[in-house]
Amino acid sequence: MTLQQKSKGVYFDNSFDPVNFDSIIFDCDGVLIDITNSYDETIIKTTKHILETFAKINDSIDVDFKIIDGFKSTGGFNDEVDLTYAAILSIFAAKKLKLDQTDFIFTVIKNSDSTGIKSVENFLKTQIDISEIIDKLSYPGTHKDNILYQIFDQLFYGPDLYSKLFNNNSKFSNPGLIENDEVIFTSDLSIQLQKKFGKQISMVTGRGKESVSYSLKHLLEKFDLKNSVFLEDESRDLAKPNPQALVNSITGMNSKSCLYVGDSMEDFIMAKKATILGHKTTFCGIIGTSKNPQDKLKLFEQNEAILVIDSINLLPKVLNLE
Repeated sequence: MTLQQKSKGVYFDNSFDPVNFDSIIFDCDGVLIDITNSYDETIIKTTKHILETFAKINDSIDVDFKIIDGFKSTGGFNDEVDLTYAAILSIFAAKKLKLDQTDFIFTVIKNSDSTGIKSVENFLKTQIDISEIIDKLSYPGTHKDNILYQIFDQLFYGPDLYSKLFNNNSKFSNPGLIENDEVIFTSDLSIQLQKKFGKQISMVTGRGKESVSYSLKHLLEKFDLKNSVFLEDESRDLAKPNPQALVNSITGMNSKSCLYVGDSMEDFIMAKKATILGHKTTFCGIIGTSKNPQDKLKLFEQNEAILVIDSINLLPKVLNLE
């Protein structure tokens, strides 16, 4: 499917009808907040720290946006710590195999799928023994007890917020990379969306509620929190692309036709699964927070998305609210 560009930053198929939606549900990262300099930077720093500390690898490549987008395009890496783990295993294996790290990590990506870290582990085990690093990291475990989660969370949240969230001290003194979050959502956008959706505006995100609250501040109150789901606070079984969290939000608002706004394949797959389960959901893909927006547009097109926009700030135009 090739989407038509209707105006600057707006692409949709002729089958798209903006009239009948009675609710709108948002992902957070890459949608409400630009995380390029926060979560993405945490992936890079955590990967290097773990490889240096636990594998004595001091020349690891940066996990750049092409690698991040590559893993996310498989539909199995909505969780940034899962992606970090996959990158660590891949670089560890590349060093052991004496192969180019960048070339090999893209080979891993090509052999990954929506099962996420399981698919990475399974592929790498066919290439070389990686049990040493798997045993040392013992991932996933819990945020409080697992070493990979600890390092990632300490770098992301910073010492004060980490201490508040986990009742433990950080080994790092630098400000948390969460401070680099760039909030896109605004009060003005909220007012415009309320014209159509009233209070039927919620969020289904991989982040925890405290993390979202820290960055969105008073803007969090603009969402129906009773029918929002913060997956970091829930069991891993509910992680995207499992549609249950989205279904819970939809049914909680008694919605008959939902617009779900996300930026990843996990979001898209989740929306499709919700529809299959009888909860009509149209996916709206966000591409403007990607460093390769045209590549992301092509990815969504190839998977038959009917609506893609650069930014949530274009929603009023798309929904005829201006």
